[in-house]
Amino acid sequence: MQNYLIKNIQVVNEGSIKTTDVLITNGRIEKIAPQITKTNTAVIEINGEEKYLLPGCIDDQVHFREPGLTHKATIATEAKAAVAGGVTSFMEMPNTIPNALTQELLEDKYQVASKTSLANYSFYMGTSNDNAEEVLKTNKKKNDICGIKIFMGASTGNMLVDNPNTLDRVFRESEILIATHCEDESIIKRNLEQLKSTGRILVPADHPVIRDEEACYESSLYAIQIAKKYGTRLHILHISTEKELQLFTNMFPLKDKRITTEVCVHHLHFTSDDYARLGNQVKCNPAIKAPHNKEALWKALLDDRLDVIATDHAPHTREEKNEPYEKAHAGLPLVQHSLLLMLHYYKQGRISLEKIAEKMSHAVADCFQVKERGYIREGYHADLVIVDMKHGMTVTKENILYKCGWSPLDGFEFPATVTHTFINGHLVYGNGVWDESQMGLRLAFDRNI
Repeated sequence: MQNYLIKNIQVVNEGSIKTTDVLITNGRIEKIAPQITKTNTAVIEINGEEKYLLPGCIDDQVHFREPGLTHKATIATEAKAAVAGGVTSFMEMPNTIPNALTQELLEDKYQVASKTSLANYSFYMGTSNDNAEEVLKTNKKKNDICGIKIFMGASTGNMLVDNPNTLDRVFRESEILIATHCEDESIIKRNLEQLKSTGRILVPADHPVIRDEEACYESSLYAIQIAKKYGTRLHILHISTEKELQLFTNMFPLKDKRITTEVCVHHLHFTSDDYARLGNQVKCNPAIKAPHNKEALWKALLDDRLDVIATDHAPHTREEKNEPYEKAHAGLPLVQHSLLLMLHYYKQGRISLEKIAEKMSHAVADCFQVKERGYIREGYHADLVIVDMKHGMTVTKENILYKCGWSPLDGFEFPATVTHTFINGHLVYGNGVWDESQMGLRLAFDRNI
């Protein structure tokens, strides 16, 4: 393995920015010091002047579509897109085909990733109304599975969990983190029926009316009530409404929270006003909603009621998105551009670089208890991203790496570029040049819950 010495770079880490040198050897961060001149091994030196070094982003919610939906994406294609955008680790969802509802099917996904994923990886165990026994085999002894996923709202295949007995048992007996998609199916169906009764053709702008604030709030409240009943470690994904924010607290630090939250970049960027321009391109679940929700989410992110930033990267083909509204698939491809989008908001003065590193790296590692990642620390895996804040890039069809080939951010001009991405000390991506000779590693977790 090649070793590297990054010189005179501004390191963004643990609430501060300091100009220093960083030595990477044998896949780890060996030394961080103001001036490193001598090393025990040969190194490639990288000039970091006027650039920033951030811990690699850990995206706790992606859909990479393999197996069964590989016409949309594969683990290989989407992991490569992630790496180009500074995401060095991902946690992927179980609603593939077949759904990852058994330990064997879950392990099959890990085997694919071990051979094809440039990024580090983990996969959630899926839950249905009738696989509680299998789900609960995912316990603290399995320190290389990120968590259990429960769709408390419609999803692909047999993954809507609406049986109170199943929910009660899994929440009661789970030894590890449960991540939930919270939307109340009965409310969604009621809203849909009411709109259909008008007799008009439904359009994308109807999406936040059908999947409204009430549907999100009632489902999140229900999940929290069960979690509090049993002391379950609960992580609620993609919070999208102002109303839900009253359910969460910033009264104590993340390490002491039993209930944590995620916000996604599209809910921080788009609003319901964008349906007129982008239509089904921004159709996703939970829906992108009215502008006041976006403003409330930003406030809650900055005051720590919202704990982590992710993407819910969910690619579909252009044909699937171009169907009439009711048939169009829900989801946005975002993992290549999530860090850049947050750097856009840094340039606008909305969020600091330190907060970006916290919410996209440190807090994700802490929330999931990821072992030796998420920080720039001596001895940790060298998952690192170099960012140039003086040269921007524009999203074009030519530089989109998603297999689906499109982005709702097509034409967007970012104020920064990702110049280098290291994964486990391996320079996978450097100034547009790829070295795909080494795959990422399976994430490990150091659980003490």
